Amino acid sequence: MPQGVKCSVSNCDFWKQGNDCTASAIMVDIDQNAQVNYTEEFGDIGVSTDRKELADSSSGTCCHTFRPKSGL
Repeated sequence: MPQGVKCSVSNCDFWKQGNDCTASAIMVDIDQNAQVNYTEEFGDIGVSTDRKELADSSSGTCCHTFRPKSGL
């Protein structure tokens, strides 16, 4: 089992040295839903737990957890 979540998007508020993601929850969706505006309050991401999507590969997915660092 992997330890933690790795991410190389260093301008994300949740990014920490070592490419570690420190978000308390992660929302990943398919690219078709890339423009969906989910609630960004973690613990209430705004996605139904019964919703299911299909992706053909990892390149067909996107992270909705991203939040830009302030002050950049």
